[in-house]
This record gives sequence, structure tokens and C-alpha cells, in this order.
Amino acid sequence: MTNTTSAIDQVAMPAPSVREQRAFVLPGGLMACLGLILLAAGVTVGIMGINDQSGLLIGLAVGILLIGIIVLAGLIMVQPREARVIQFLGRYTGTVRDDGLRWVNPLTTRTKVSTRIRNHETTVLKVNDADGSPIEIAAVVVWHVEDSARAMFEVDSFVRFVQTQTETAVRHIATSYPYDSDDPKSTSLRENAEDITEQLSTEIGVRVESAGVRVIESRLTHLAYAPEIAQAMLQRQQAGAVVAARTRIVEGAVGMVEMALDKIAEQGVVELDEERKAAMVSNLLVVLCGDRSTQPVVNAGSLYH
Repeated sequence: MTNTTSAIDQVAMPAPSVREQRAFVLPGGLMACLGLILLAAGVTVGIMGINDQSGLLIGLAVGILLIGIIVLAGLIMVQPREARVIQFLGRYTGTVRDDGLRWVNPLTTRTKVSTRIRNHETTVLKVNDADGSPIEIAAVVVWHVEDSARAMFEVDSFVRFVQTQTETAVRHIATSYPYDSDDPKSTSLRENAEDITEQLSTEIGVRVESAGVRVIESRLTHLAYAPEIAQAMLQRQQAGAVVAARTRIVEGAVGMVEMALDKIAEQGVVELDEERKAAMVSNLLVVLCGDRSTQPVVNAGSLYH
């Protein structure tokens, strides 16, 4: 939780100056019928004016036709999971999110903004982790536009903005933690993938919030040491695995030796002095901890010769 808070505190995005609001719309089917009626009326009046050679009727027909064309020009078709950002004389007036045929002020500009869920996968980035080791890392982020007004007016291109901020967050997370750690209590990129991805989603969400974007999920898709140190790090991991295995072997061998001595003393099989106990412990540890099979030696003499 501390690391997540510190990551968020380092991101100081400006407060948005505009937020999405609902635009004034009318049913598109009704306005389409009205526009067609006006066109038909204009044509009819125009024909009457031509037949009667009346300039007044002809002028009225032209006016009706222009009104009909203007009414039809306000029709827009909104697809599902799509928004239309409405501007009048450069000023934001609202957003249309209801799909279907809609009618808005024909003197406005209407810009399409997709609100569908999108994926962005970063390229494989080469960065140094918290220990200074070069690593390769990549991530995928699932996002969608939540506020169309901020997406349009707060940044130049919200798509490129998400891409850039995602790569920045991935680099920041990668440099904040080591790739691997010998301490089981410390956080590392390889061992704590769930915690890392949660912090990555939080940081990306904070960075792109000013653009009206909501992050649904993010995941690491590639994580590895850089090729120039991959072999050395592999040897280091193998050495750590050998040490851990040997530690378990020694712990088990000591327990088995202790159990053998207790059984011998309990059942009175043979009485051993301290010197012979030490020799027996040494032999048993060699047999149990050795990485090769032992060759038995038969003592044909007495216990001390």
C-alpha cells in the first residue's frame, strides 16, 4: 500500500477544465419526417409559383427548401458504444451517447469518439531494475473512454496519450523494484506479479484520468533479464537453487543422524563413547549429504581396529 501511494503521489496531472455533459437532442425519426415534409412542401410551392409565374411563391418555396435542408442536416447516426461530441462556434455544448438516429443543432460540429474497450500493448522496453540490472519488460493495458469531453479537449490525442503514459508507468514500476530478490519478504517483479500489476493499473489510471480514460486492467506480458546478462543471472539462480537444496539436505541429514543415535541408545544395540559417536555422525553425514553414492567398507577387525 505504501508503494502504491508513493507512485500516485509522484504523478501531478492538472485538473480537467471541462467535463462531459448531455447534449440537447431530439428524436431523429420525427425530425427526418419534418425535413422531408418541408422539402415536399417547398417543391410543391415552387411548382405552383412557376405555373403562376409568382415570384412570391417561388421565394417562399426556396425558403421552405432551405429550412428543410437545414433540418435534415441536423440528423446524425450514432453507433452503439460511440459518442458524438457537439461544438457550437468552437464551444463545447454536450455529448450524444444514445445510439440510433438523433437530431442536433445543424449549425454545430459533431466529432465521433469511440467508447469501445481497447487494448494497448507496449513494445518490449529495456530498463534497469531497482538493483541496476538491465531487464526487458512489456505490458498490456485494457482501457476505454469514460469522459468524451476530456478525451477531446484535455489532450491532443487521447490514444497517443494513453500509449505514452502506459510506457512511462511501466518504466517507473520496473525501476522501483528488483527483478528477483533473495528476501521472501521483499517485493520483486518476478515473485509478486499480482501486486506489481495492481500498482501498474493504479498508476496508469492516475496518469490518464485527466484525459477521460478509465483503465480496466493491466498485465505484464514480458519480463526477462536483458540478453547480455541473462546467462550470468541464470547461473546465479542455479547457484541459489543449489544452496537452497543443500540447506534442506543438511537439515534432513542432521535430523536423521539424531534419530539414529536416539534409537541406538534407546534400544541398547551398542554402547558408543563420544569418540565413536563423532565418527558415526561424520560417516552418516558424508553418506546422507554426499552427491554421489558411497562405497561400503566392511570392518573385519574389532570395533577399535
